[in-house]
Amino acid sequence: MVVSIPEGVTQLLQEWRGGDSSALERLIPLVYRELRILARRCLSGERAATLQTTGLVNEAYLRLARSSRVQWRDRAHFFAVATQLMRRVLVDEARKRRFQKRGGDAVRVTLDEANVATPERHVDLLALDDALDALARFAPRKCRVVEMRFFGGLTIEETSMILGISNDIVKREWRTAKLWLLRALSEAGDGTGALEPD
Repeated sequence: MVVSIPEGVTQLLQEWRGGDSSALERLIPLVYRELRILARRCLSGERAATLQTTGLVNEAYLRLARSSRVQWRDRAHFFAVATQLMRRVLVDEARKRRFQKRGGDAVRVTLDEANVATPERHVDLLALDDALDALARFAPRKCRVVEMRFFGGLTIEETSMILGISNDIVKREWRTAKLWLLRALSEAGDGTGALEPD
C-alpha cells in the first residue's frame, strides 16, 4: 500500500535533489516493496507483457536514476513519477513488440472494472498512450488520475493522497477522463466505440 512508506523517503528525496547521489541508493530499499506492488498493478492488465514485476521495477529504477532534472517534493511526488515511468516502460515495450512483429496485431491490455471498460473488452496500449498524451496537453490532472488508476491500479483514496486532491475531485476527474478517452479511442478507429464507461 502506497500509504505505508516510511517517512524518511521525503528527506532522502531532498538529499538526492540536492546532489547526493548516494541518497537514491538509500531510498530504494525503503520503497522497493511499494514499487513492486505498483509494478504488479501496472502489469496486471497487460496480456502481452514480456516484462515481469522485477524487470519493470528495475527498468523504472534505471530511469529514476537518470532523472536528475526532477525537483522532488515528497514521497507522493516520487510515486506519481514512478507510475509515469512505468507507463513509459510498458509503452516502450509495446512499441518494441509491435516493431518486431512488423505491423502484426496491436498490443492489447485488459481494462478492469476500475477502468474504462469491462474485463472482456480491450484497448490498444499504444492508442491509449497517444490519447493520454493528447489529454495531458489540456487536462494534465485528468491524465495523472488515469495514470494512477489505470497504470498504477491505485484506489480513489490512494490517488487522492498522492495527488493531494479530494476523493470527490479524483472521482470527477476519473469519470470525465474515461469519457474523453472512450471518445478519443473510438475516433482513432481503435474499435472501442462499443465500450461503456462504468
